[in-house]
Amino acid sequence: MEKKKPLAQDQNPAAQGEEGIHTDFKEDMTYSEYLHLDKLLTAQDGITGHHDESLFIIIHQVSELWMKLILHELNAAITNIEKDDLQPAFKQLARVSKIQTQIIQAWDVLATLTPAEYMEFRSSLGNASGFQSYQYRMIEFALGYKTKHVLKIYEKEQELLNTLKEAFHQPGLYDVAIRKLAQAGLPIDEEILTRDVSTTYEPNDSVLAAWTTVYRDVDTYWELYQLAEKLVDVEDCLQQWRFRHMKTVERIIGFKTGTGGSSGVNYLQKVLDQYFFPELWTLRTVI
Repeated sequence: MEKKKPLAQDQNPAAQGEEGIHTDFKEDMTYSEYLHLDKLLTAQDGITGHHDESLFIIIHQVSELWMKLILHELNAAITNIEKDDLQPAFKQLARVSKIQTQIIQAWDVLATLTPAEYMEFRSSLGNASGFQSYQYRMIEFALGYKTKHVLKIYEKEQELLNTLKEAFHQPGLYDVAIRKLAQAGLPIDEEILTRDVSTTYEPNDSVLAAWTTVYRDVDTYWELYQLAEKLVDVEDCLQQWRFRHMKTVERIIGFKTGTGGSSGVNYLQKVLDQYFFPELWTLRTVI
């Protein structure tokens, strides 16, 4: 859509209302056009017509939009860290944490859906499940958690599968952060620096030792210390999101199997034990 240049006020005096507000949009792009509200606000067509299905759809759509922005910021942060441009990366990671607080609070709204209300339309969802959110998987990939079996979920959509595979084989946020430790002269095992980034990161003693040095000598390693704390912020918020997800699901469906075939609450409890940046948590006991 081509953006039109607004007419100057003296060229179009009718464009100004009594309060001096621009009102003539015959030639100008409008707010609605810019945001594509015609598409956005007509994308909530449910299946059942049940009153609470709108809540269910909108909460998940809003979360997906926030996740899109999280990926935008995470990928930019990874690129900036690789370029040794850490200050913009700090801003981007701080923004990720703020976005995460919005997603966490969304569970409070969904929790107003009672078990009785959800059961009236749950069966119509078929196998559709938040477990299938590809953007959530890409966030996991960007943070370094990668398991090949999740790719099978997306075999039906080849273009999407190709996108996921590309992200799967890219270095994650922690990979590039660890490389910064090595570039700062802190000894990191070669096997970590050259590891297969398509596998989930496993804790390593040399990485723990390097981060411990950073935390014991903050003045010398100030930027690395800032980076570490930004990573902890992101993981902390993600775990809070996971916990609220688990409790909201338990509140609404108890320990029933998830619509996508997952074990529901049992699965969500299990992922709470996953760590993306394990040494940054272990060192708190060490120092």
